[in-house]
Amino acid sequence: MASSGYQVELISIDEKHALFEKYKGRVLYEEKADIYGCCIKLLTDLKSVKERWGENFFAMSANIRSHGRLLVTEEEGEGLRVLYDPLSKTAFLLNVGYYGWVKSIALSVAGDVLEDEHGIFSVHGACLDMGGKGFCLMGAGGAGKTTNAYGLLRLTNMRVVSDDWFFVRLYGDDALAFGSEKNFYIRADLATVWEEFKWVVDKAEFDQDGRAIVDIRWIIGKGRIVPLTTLKNVFFLRREPGDKTACQELSAEEAVDYLEAKGYFNPHLLVRNERKAKLRRSFFSELFKRTSVYFVNTAQPPSQTQELLKNMLAKA
Repeated sequence: MASSGYQVELISIDEKHALFEKYKGRVLYEEKADIYGCCIKLLTDLKSVKERWGENFFAMSANIRSHGRLLVTEEEGEGLRVLYDPLSKTAFLLNVGYYGWVKSIALSVAGDVLEDEHGIFSVHGACLDMGGKGFCLMGAGGAGKTTNAYGLLRLTNMRVVSDDWFFVRLYGDDALAFGSEKNFYIRADLATVWEEFKWVVDKAEFDQDGRAIVDIRWIIGKGRIVPLTTLKNVFFLRREPGDKTACQELSAEEAVDYLEAKGYFNPHLLVRNERKAKLRRSFFSELFKRTSVYFVNTAQPPSQTQELLKNMLAKA
């Protein structure tokens, strides 16, 4: 997974036991998060990770048995390593200093549980709702997913489910999208594009990576963050300066082929094997039969992309 900046090493249950014995004496903090009904436990000796985790995720009762675990620590003499046991759903994160990866791996552990046990799948993208109709923005880094998601949130009739990662479940002819995080992990440069967010950026405490966990209810209000929506449209954002086509509709087969080729735009999927590939292809094929899917070229200025998206959503 080169695009994520780390490689996932799959380990056996015996290796998991050995690693746990090695590191369990270091654990100072245990926190349980409710990630769409999955209890994911954090074990760490790093106070900063524990604090961000508590700001980021909904808390789960300490009495609930965990479905998956992350042990996060620093190990002198080791490089950055991510090890994962698919049987016990346990990940070991060694020298992972960037909290964005910690939270993404936690979401991926939950996603692994939900895929295998409940037929619920992860989508790495922003999910919003306009007038009861949900849509999502997906794309590679730099394609404008975050810029356009927050740009659309400036509209008073727009609501948000998630700005980065959500889960989808199929019910009959509908695809329901569910949020995954309590608060959002924003970039420090957000206000340079959309001035409306300057106040929240000025109040936020950014880490060394130029990111901060914030409650955007401060800006858009409590009623505009919703737990779920019915997904109707999917927009694949891509920056193609030489292409004059602003928008292009895709068939379900074209869409799933493209998503597979792009690794689901998700470098944090922990298990990638033939069984998982079949599960994911089957799910996304059905999802794209229930939604309209489009390419959107974001090579134009953000304001023009916003107008294009608003017009497409108004016609949907």
